[in-house]
Amino acid sequence: MDIWWAAVPLAGLAILAIALVTMTGLALKDTASQDRAGILRAVAACVRELYGRR
Repeated sequence: MDIWWAAVPLAGLAILAIALVTMTGLALKDTASQDRAGILRAVAACVRELYGRR
């Protein structure tokens, strides 16, 4: 039972990372080139929020 205190948060972060990569790939798939920068900025903001620093 001692491993759960480390495994559960790491699994949560892994799931969030996979979801973020999947959503980014789907968003960039059929997007015009001028809109891609905005999408990548939003993804960067999400990653910054996850890590809690700028």
